[in-house]
Amino acid sequence: MRAAIVMVGIVALLWIIEILDRTVFVALDPPSGLDDDGIVPRTVDGLGGILWSPLLHGGFEHLAGNTVPLLVFGFLVLAGGLGQFLAVTAVIWLVSGVGTWLIGSPGSTIGASGIIFGWFAFLLVRGFFARSVGQIVLAVVLLLIYGGLLFGVLPSTPGISWQAHLCGAIGGILAARLTVVADRRRSGPGTTPSGTPALG
Repeated sequence: MRAAIVMVGIVALLWIIEILDRTVFVALDPPSGLDDDGIVPRTVDGLGGILWSPLLHGGFEHLAGNTVPLLVFGFLVLAGGLGQFLAVTAVIWLVSGVGTWLIGSPGSTIGASGIIFGWFAFLLVRGFFARSVGQIVLAVVLLLIYGGLLFGVLPSTPGISWQAHLCGAIGGILAARLTVVADRRRSGPGTTPSGTPALG
């Protein structure tokens, strides 16, 4: 229940930011509002976007498309504990942002898609790293429902940053590996992390 409440709060905050972006900030600084604060690849000014771009979206339709995956994947990651959620999200945020800055297409990149792909990849591979049957079953279920998302890491639709998706997924895999290693260190040698936090 707490995980659900926190995720609803996070997504609500994103909607508040977008409403302000489309009203207050556009009125003050037309025509693009906060959108110029995204990641601009290979520019010094664009480095700041690594911190802010996941909080910004290119309109209500863009944010609406991200809302359900944010709620579902975020809840499943957060169900493993707030500390894990913060650590996993930080790794994905950094890897996705830096990766997009390095290899992204010209122009400003905004949106939480890199975080979404990172959470998704984390949930898909963590069970295999941890050798957890429960987490592997969860991964299979998620793959059956959302597997089509994986095509988003390939160049496809113009104007969609597949680089952010790809780098976010890489960040998720890295976060899964680091999480399992940390769990094993806490559990002691020769043990396997127990339970299925994502289902908690």
